[in-house]
Amino acid sequence: MLEGGTMKRLACLASLLLLSSTAWAQVDPQVLEAEGARVAVVQRASQAAVMIFAGQGGGSGVVISSDGYALSNFHVTHEAGTGMKCGMADGKLYDAVIVGLDPTGDVAMLKLLGRDDFPFAEMADSDKVRVGDWCFAIGNPFLLATDFNPTVGYGIISGVHRYQYPSGTLLEYTDCLQADAAINPGNSGGPMFDARGRLIGINGRGSFEKRGRVNVGVGYAISINQIKNFLGHLKSGRIVDHATLGARVRSDENRRVAVDDILEESDAYRRGLRYGDEVVSFGGRTVSTVNAFKNVLGIYPKGWRVPLSFQRKGESFDVLVRLRGVHREAELAEMVQGGPKIDPDKAPNPKPKPGEPPQGRPEPKPRHNPHAKPEPLADIVKQHFVGKPGYVNFYFNQLNRDRVWKALVARGDYSALQGAWTINGLAGAANEEMSFGISDEQASIKLPSGEARIELEGELATRLDPPGSGGLLVALAMWRRFLVMGPEKFGDVSYWGTAPLEGRPGLTDVLLATYRDLECHFMFNPADGQLVALEMTPEEDTDPCELYFSEFQEVEGRILPQRIEVRNGDGVYQVFHCKQFKFDTAAEK
Repeated sequence: MLEGGTMKRLACLASLLLLSSTAWAQVDPQVLEAEGARVAVVQRASQAAVMIFAGQGGGSGVVISSDGYALSNFHVTHEAGTGMKCGMADGKLYDAVIVGLDPTGDVAMLKLLGRDDFPFAEMADSDKVRVGDWCFAIGNPFLLATDFNPTVGYGIISGVHRYQYPSGTLLEYTDCLQADAAINPGNSGGPMFDARGRLIGINGRGSFEKRGRVNVGVGYAISINQIKNFLGHLKSGRIVDHATLGARVRSDENRRVAVDDILEESDAYRRGLRYGDEVVSFGGRTVSTVNAFKNVLGIYPKGWRVPLSFQRKGESFDVLVRLRGVHREAELAEMVQGGPKIDPDKAPNPKPKPGEPPQGRPEPKPRHNPHAKPEPLADIVKQHFVGKPGYVNFYFNQLNRDRVWKALVARGDYSALQGAWTINGLAGAANEEMSFGISDEQASIKLPSGEARIELEGELATRLDPPGSGGLLVALAMWRRFLVMGPEKFGDVSYWGTAPLEGRPGLTDVLLATYRDLECHFMFNPADGQLVALEMTPEEDTDPCELYFSEFQEVEGRILPQRIEVRNGDGVYQVFHCKQFKFDTAAEK
């Protein structure tokens, strides 16, 4: 028989179980429904998570398209080199190849291979994320996901637009999301989702205890909006650089964000920015502190043009500025490929200025044995890799260059038009009669007010006729040459990435082409493959001659613009309406 004390305890336990079951039965159905919805969202989002295993270490990632493109951290993939193994929640291990690197922003793009129907994450608008929003982080902390099932940490957004001081010579986290969802070593590169399972960031740094590697509830994610700006550049197979304005700012005695120094060769200087000017907004975002300026600057790639508003003695100025690169290309390549290894453990952590919050230390990365023999690449990885100096993976640059060109010539083959071109039409608001003549040897323009002609031989960078155009005749010659010769014969043509174009929504595909001493950016509408703009730069740190093409019509089976707007510097040089195209068929081949 049971003793009295034991009977009492059993009776108490039975009462508690009865109360618990009764309480569960009385739970609001909406609570149970919300719980079920949350579980379903996490399960769905987990399918896109990637467990990266690289040498003796690893980390996390997330697939962003059905064909296997995925994102991770630079400091995760840096040790892996060209190829790596990636597990997913389906229990399978996939080969993956590196595509592109953004070492300054600590982002890497890779491509999982072996199928074309990968589950992928939907990207959200991270600028709409607010403090207090629910979020969850998924990944491979401490490399626990040996069965490829990720770990999930749930929490809230603790802060937005956080600035993190640079680590060493490369890493700089700008415009971060801060969250208390658990982010530990191994979570790096993995996804941070909102409550609806949409991708809002890529997990990176964490603030760890002084002598440990344990999460303390302060983790940082690179905002997905920043990464969206770099996606085209990452797909170019290059080492991507971040932007600088070419000017330094400080908070003055009146708490204005004022220009403290500026490079005279910068585009910002050519657009009128000077020492002491107050920066009011940048990239469409209000600038109230130095960190706010650094945050918005850090979300842009080198070469983009963004709006800048500044004030001087009560007068306001609104301009578009072309952003310079933070590093020289050779310098960036050396640091990534042959320079010192990134060690966030030893990275400096500058003391915050008065009034600024303390900054978190970067996440330690797995230790790497420099003498370890790298594993041989899988055959499928070799098929998706082409080495070339200055590139992470030239295979993807070729892939995208050819994609852009094929989309253009699908609307008409220009290769037969190798004879001289004559374009007749009207110029400007006065509708003056004009005529362009373009061939392999020369380019000319005829107006009632006069004629200009250049020979296309030797160095071309100094031939900027007509005056004030920035080199219209040379630019027209490069336009014709590109259409006729194509990227294989034009000169050195590569896929540059994507960039905004004034007056057009979204981003354009950009091919970078060099011919003799000229550099040209050909810009294409990704929706239909049409060439919509050309920027011809005769010399470094000078204003390009910009041609904007529009009002396209079919001409002898080929699509050509009926309107060409020419810009140089701050203004429009002229608008030409092309009424008639004539091609020298005697010279066609």
